[in-house]
Amino acid sequence: MKYRAEIDGLRALAVVPVILFHAGIELFSGGFVGVDVFFVISGYLITTILIEDIENKRFSIINFYERRARRILPALFFVMLVCIPFAWMWMLPDPLENFGQSLVATTLFSNNILLTTTEADYWAVKAIYKPLLHTWSLGVEEQYYLVFPVFLILAWRFGQNSVFWMIVVMSAGSLLMSEWGWRNSTTANFYLTPTRAWELFAGSIAAFVTQKQGVQKNNLLALIGLAAIIFSILIFDEAMPVPSLYSTVPVIGAVLLVLFANKDTFAARLLSTKVFVGIGLISYSAYLWHQPLISFFKIYSRNQVENLEPWVLVFTTICLSYLTWRFIEQPFRKGATISSSLFVALILSIALGLIAIGAYFHVSNGAPERMFSDESYKRSTHEINVAKVTRHDFRRLSGNIDKHIEFLIYGDSFAADVAYLAKYRDPSVKLALMSSDPSPQNEICRDNILSEVGRLGVKNVIFAYDEGFDISCINEILVSATKKDIDILFIGTKQFGLNLNWLSRLGIDEREALCQQPSAEKVEFDIRDEKRIPEKHYFSFFRTYSKNNCFPITNSLGELLSSDRQHFTISGVEYFSGKFFENDNVRRVFDTEN
Repeated sequence: MKYRAEIDGLRALAVVPVILFHAGIELFSGGFVGVDVFFVISGYLITTILIEDIENKRFSIINFYERRARRILPALFFVMLVCIPFAWMWMLPDPLENFGQSLVATTLFSNNILLTTTEADYWAVKAIYKPLLHTWSLGVEEQYYLVFPVFLILAWRFGQNSVFWMIVVMSAGSLLMSEWGWRNSTTANFYLTPTRAWELFAGSIAAFVTQKQGVQKNNLLALIGLAAIIFSILIFDEAMPVPSLYSTVPVIGAVLLVLFANKDTFAARLLSTKVFVGIGLISYSAYLWHQPLISFFKIYSRNQVENLEPWVLVFTTICLSYLTWRFIEQPFRKGATISSSLFVALILSIALGLIAIGAYFHVSNGAPERMFSDESYKRSTHEINVAKVTRHDFRRLSGNIDKHIEFLIYGDSFAADVAYLAKYRDPSVKLALMSSDPSPQNEICRDNILSEVGRLGVKNVIFAYDEGFDISCINEILVSATKKDIDILFIGTKQFGLNLNWLSRLGIDEREALCQQPSAEKVEFDIRDEKRIPEKHYFSFFRTYSKNNCFPITNSLGELLSSDRQHFTISGVEYFSGKFFENDNVRRVFDTEN
């Protein structure tokens, strides 16, 4: 395959915005589209290599996979190994357990599947505390590499033209699937291969075109492609549904550069400069390093990354990337330096080691003995419930159960926390934690919700949602509830700060009665809801427990009140139950005898 310097330059244009976006540089609000560009490049390069090998009758599936393994695994495994001691030293048990799961999944090129099944929101603030979050894209690529060569060699008997149109049809199907996906399952749409495949197929389509026609010289189209990518980087933001039709802007931009950025075009000359090519050569290592560096820096820090710190992280990423490219990537890519048998033995040994370490972190629940005694750990994790609380389907509440229910609790996992508070205060309390639509708008504003409550003869209803109550029917439902003699209480959101991992570096005697600033987003939710909901129908955790915007995170024994920054531990239930039930609004609703 003839070397194209501008493709390395395009790699630089893809990786730098991704790094700056994750580092928090606001100008690059759409930097995440760099991954879309990477997918196009990968599809183009791999398809070009495969076509040439098949056409020249030298294709070998074993050789193909060995080349891919030499290109991807050594640097990836090296970065993962470096991450492990820092995770051990700086992570609380719950995040370390999650990190262990990521070690296993990344080694097996399925971290995109893990993130989907655990509903890990890529855009959530807490995602930045996942050092291996970015390996989801490697999962997509490797799953593509696993299937696409087999498809190509089997389909080639029908002729190159037929294969081309098969790929066009599959690409269109994948794009349509992504359009459905972002409307119906945003997490799966973002991470999974079927809704990302069209971006790789776009590169494959470009490879077929260049194989027949060569790289054309068209300054205008090449510049339009360059402008499309830059536009996406600067204009797109986290609110943009991706992948979707919006993603066609950077994807088509990359395709135009592949097809029309002949070496004599302005765009190709720009991308072929030493700076662009140099960064492009180390782009894979740069991509691998940037997320762990940013993540561990934030995990270690008690405060937000600010001032020049993001730029220091970017500079450190570039330095480590060069060293990794020079001393890890290059030697392993050369078969003469490291034989195939030695390479396979080494990679398999490291892979098994990573899986074993990850499995240990998982089964040990994040090795809590590093920082907790057995008893303090049991009281400092939300995995061990303080009482049995079961969600009920309203349609199954009937007969004798109905007659004993004193109040209903609707909501997401935050509603379960309210149920734990009630059960801790009085284990015999008769409550029903109801199955609820994740959206408070869809649940609370349902036409028949109060009729359901009335059918049970229940007079007290509590709503609690992580995202608070940005709903349209607050006044209407309160008026309707008053007419039906039903008392409603909205429980405000809660949040224990962006990062709790710094507590892992403190001794138990240094963790006593600590607090920190909660997430600004959640505080804004609480302020919004306090303004909209009448005072007698609202309870605010922040207003009740915060002092100078500092929300409690440990009790007087140094035990964690939350292990995941959102939900109560046993210690948290004990700690918060006091003032919670002293609140007049709470007492009115929960003390049903009054």
